Amino acid sequence: MSRKALIVEDDGNIAELLRLYLEKDGFEVAIASDGIRGVEMVKSFDPELVLLDIMLPGKDGWEVCREIRKTSRVPIIMLTAKGETMDKISGLEMGADDYVTKPFEVKELLARIHAVMRRFEGDEKPGEKKLTFDKLEINLDSYELVVNGTRVDTPPKELELLFHLASSPNRVYTRNQLLDEVWGFDYFGDSRTVDVHIKRLREKLEGVSPQWSLKTVWGVGYKFELIKEQ
Repeated sequence: MSRKALIVEDDGNIAELLRLYLEKDGFEVAIASDGIRGVEMVKSFDPELVLLDIMLPGKDGWEVCREIRKTSRVPIIMLTAKGETMDKISGLEMGADDYVTKPFEVKELLARIHAVMRRFEGDEKPGEKKLTFDKLEINLDSYELVVNGTRVDTPPKELELLFHLASSPNRVYTRNQLLDEVWGFDYFGDSRTVDVHIKRLREKLEGVSPQWSLKTVWGVGYKFELIKEQ
């Protein structure tokens, strides 16, 4: 059974080129030429992958990504001519799984698609993705963060980053390791992506429990520190 991919792209030539290669790779493909239609088709087509341009009519790619993430964890790879670091960080913060700058090599894009989908399919194994600490529950089965008994809305990548750190308490990770192991592409290489996500997690977790904390190890990276063993 083929997997389904949705291309949200207003350049017809690029969309048809992507359709050709994805169908050759075994995907059933649908195309939306504007952001509003893209959001609608995520619901009606139910894709297992979204390739999302940023500069779109109707709704731009950032807004489309935000809308998708309200109801779906489908892997999203953003495609755009914008290559500036902050544009990349913005896309990732909104829940995109990867970011490819035009012009791109199709072979590289397919490799990234396969890598993103492998990570996503690995996350789908039930019963293996829940961690519990004092006043804290991190659940990747349901993608929920519960802090002091209250569910806290958390973007997917923030939750994945926290789960990764908390899976190995007291282990120090460099920023590049976290980019590689959580985002899955070590050559992206901008440590501010990690810093921004850590900052937002701290805003949710600061002072919740004396038994654990998110710690900065200056000059190295970050760790989830267990101050008192559970």
